[in-house]
Amino acid sequence: MARKNVLIMGAAGRDFHNFNVFFRDNKDYNVVAFTATQIPNIEGRTYPKQLAGTLYPNGIKIYEEKELETLIKKLKVDEVVFSYSDVPFEYVMTKASIVNACGVSFRLLGAAETEVKSTKPVIAVLAVRTGCGKSQTSRKIVEVLTAAGKKVVAVRHPMPYGDLVKQKVQRFATYADLKKHKCTIEEIEEYEPHVARGGVIYAGVDYEAILREAEKEADVILWDGGNNDFSFYKADVTFTVVDPHRPGHEMKYYPGNTSLRLADAAVINKIDSADNAGINTVRDNIRKVNPNATIIEAASPVTVEHPEMIRGKRVLVVEDGPTLTHGEMKYGAGVVAALKLGAKELVDPRPYTVKSITATFEKYPNIGVLLPAMGYGAAQLKDLETTINNTKCDAVVIGTPIDLSRYINIKKPSTRVKYDLQEIGSIDIETVLREKKIIK
Repeated sequence: MARKNVLIMGAAGRDFHNFNVFFRDNKDYNVVAFTATQIPNIEGRTYPKQLAGTLYPNGIKIYEEKELETLIKKLKVDEVVFSYSDVPFEYVMTKASIVNACGVSFRLLGAAETEVKSTKPVIAVLAVRTGCGKSQTSRKIVEVLTAAGKKVVAVRHPMPYGDLVKQKVQRFATYADLKKHKCTIEEIEEYEPHVARGGVIYAGVDYEAILREAEKEADVILWDGGNNDFSFYKADVTFTVVDPHRPGHEMKYYPGNTSLRLADAAVINKIDSADNAGINTVRDNIRKVNPNATIIEAASPVTVEHPEMIRGKRVLVVEDGPTLTHGEMKYGAGVVAALKLGAKELVDPRPYTVKSITATFEKYPNIGVLLPAMGYGAAQLKDLETTINNTKCDAVVIGTPIDLSRYINIKKPSTRVKYDLQEIGSIDIETVLREKKIIK
């Protein structure tokens, strides 16, 4: 029987994982192409033969998603597999309609088809949208496990934007490792917080190979999820973070709603800065789709290194890039801190943007009066630096999870905003981990 021709729609993450665990050695299928979107400059590459396996001696080409309909006809595609995250239900079904109108099937691979089983306990941290607060939740879980005497190794959802062969398995334990692997700002934002606390975090392309390396030095594996994707590993405990600043999104985004349904515990984050209506909406929605989930309420209080740089000043706020772009948030921790501390004005960066940063605002026109910390490569990082230094302001408020001044030359006074998870009430992460017998 002829192999079924498959095209995988992705964004350099879930798509490669789905290929590796489901299609790579599967003689019933022939993956003829990947398409790419969301992330700048990842199309035009080839998924390399060194990672693609014996069925694909020439590797697999990666095209822009806008070529989808042409590719289906040109490559005689039988089935399209949707493999990226943080998109509305309507978006997914629009893609399905386009594919079906071309006469072929549209498929979403499920958890059981794509999760790798570990020899160690796995804790998964997921979210219903980008920017809910997975990172501070992961840090809190590491603290609890470490206090209980467990050696925790984190594994982060993929962001392989460089040389895919070199990025097959990456281990980060020092700041030097971040430089060695030529990490983008988006990668550093996820890896540095673990490294700064003396932890170890893995990432890359081949997540079974990554898991086997991580298991060698871990008592517990922490899946530190990306976007709102569900875990690549079979989890013993799943925490899913919801955001009352975006009430209702937990019910209408893919695969965030899947992640909520998988949760053993749902963390309602940011209750210190959200209104009661939003908190009540997400709580009700958790109970509708996952009534057995334990609900943990938490705050994300912000602290500022130099509050005097904000009070009464005209400030440029720099926030986490993905949260503002495909995460669709209108503000982050930097804005919260600036308003709380009485900034005179939030300076609009748009008159001062250059090149790729200008293009980012054109692609995401609803970002508003703040600057996403975009850094997908050296050129864009330079554009970010130039934009910040061009902007006429008294100070720069850095709301990203990293020390941005390590990576670009900010020629203005700047201060960092930090935030950690603060659980509210008697039901907390430690309680859930004890109930699930991860710790005693």
